[in-house]
Amino acid sequence: MRLGLAALGWAALAPPALGEAGHGSAAAPSIESSVVKIYATLRYPDTSKPWSKQAPQEEVASGVVIEGQRILTNAHVALYASQVQVQANASGDKLPADVVAVAPGIDLAVLKLEDTTFFKAHPPIARASELPHVKDTVRAYGFPLGGSSLSITQGIVSRIEFVPYSLSVSGLRIQIDAAINPGNSGGPAVADDRMIGLAFRKLAGGGSENIGYIIPNEEIDLFLKDIADGRYDGKPAMYDELQTLENPALRAYLKLDRAVAGVVVHRPFRSEASYPLKEWDVISRIGTVPIDNQGQVEIGKDLHVAFQYLVQRLARNGSVPLTVVRAGRTQSIELPVLTERPTLVRDLEGRYPSYFILGPLSFSTVSLQMLSKGNPVLARSPLLQAWFEPPTAERAEAVCVSSPLFPHKLAVGYSNPAGAVVDTVNGIRIKSLTHLVEVLRDLTEPYVIIEFDQRGSESLVLERKALLASTEDILSDNDVRAQGSADTLEVWSQKIH
Repeated sequence: MRLGLAALGWAALAPPALGEAGHGSAAAPSIESSVVKIYATLRYPDTSKPWSKQAPQEEVASGVVIEGQRILTNAHVALYASQVQVQANASGDKLPADVVAVAPGIDLAVLKLEDTTFFKAHPPIARASELPHVKDTVRAYGFPLGGSSLSITQGIVSRIEFVPYSLSVSGLRIQIDAAINPGNSGGPAVADDRMIGLAFRKLAGGGSENIGYIIPNEEIDLFLKDIADGRYDGKPAMYDELQTLENPALRAYLKLDRAVAGVVVHRPFRSEASYPLKEWDVISRIGTVPIDNQGQVEIGKDLHVAFQYLVQRLARNGSVPLTVVRAGRTQSIELPVLTERPTLVRDLEGRYPSYFILGPLSFSTVSLQMLSKGNPVLARSPLLQAWFEPPTAERAEAVCVSSPLFPHKLAVGYSNPAGAVVDTVNGIRIKSLTHLVEVLRDLTEPYVIIEFDQRGSESLVLERKALLASTEDILSDNDVRAQGSADTLEVWSQKIH
């Protein structure tokens, strides 16, 4: 069985001690006083018009007071927020809040209030020091749509596993059957009067009912520890492609002793000779913990999860210890792990896209947000079929025409190139958006010739001086304030006129 890309990470051999709050036997103060309602005004980027933002959207969610006079909520509540307000349960006052830390991949964020007297009446919630058990009773607190007062629903813990949270980040996740609806996001899940995690979504589609997920305290504590220095670095993870070791023919091919168990390296993340993992290696242990033939480790009574769960627990100085069986010999290696997966196409993660406009053409980097819109031209790009691959010296990022050509006589006769990935400009292979700007800046030929990497795409041939001369009028006619984002304009400004 193929395990796929192990874009995973983290954490503990046994359910570890979690949370800075909640130790000891004293019951938590009123849970209701620790749960808050969050109002956020969000301005998402418009990837088809990267010089602008989408219309404001109002988001209502939940949050919970934690130690350090902070409020914990979900990242999707805080990303692109132009305004955030917090309202206590049964209160009519809304207090302004600032977003101080966001981890988009694991969907966590921290807010702080300008008025810290709020916390005198709203103490931090007590947090459990251990993972719950399957079948434990759990209550979900929050402010779902359909009412204004605090909602409390009850169910049980139905599953605990280590799974992808996003395309590049994985973590421990608890599945519960207590009702979680829009607006519950960011609210605490509580067992035995102690918070065990934070609600973050309900499974949508597929006819599933009463399936909700919470981010356990362990993941929350890893996030809080990470941001203690004022910066979020991310979760260390390994990104090698692996497969299970269940098939008898595969075991025979590898000449493995019957006692050997583990997972097979299908494709190492790096191909250079110095990279410690090789194709057909069998990873048998992480640290001292044995890995079974399905890639699982035991982390407590009756709880098995993917072995990548232990990466963060064991990672030191950017590497994690593994035991591998290679060509019949057992050896120990130190595998480098990364806190961010380098890919050709990246997640914006709260940033607004870079762009550059020249004449009727607008260029931008290809992002996951752009791909999610299902642009049919992008889908035909051979380059983007390998977007999960690491950047190279020849191609650091994918650059495309972000929008239809602006109305202008220079564009007459050309089809809409929006979404087409730029391959070359005047024969020069484009490495990145800033490199594209450099090339356009330094051209001296009378014509600009743009080739795309999609089959069936037209080549664009435009008069260089006409492009330069038309840009200002095009920007004015289309109410575009700036020719480019700050990074591209810095490069363009170096042009010698």
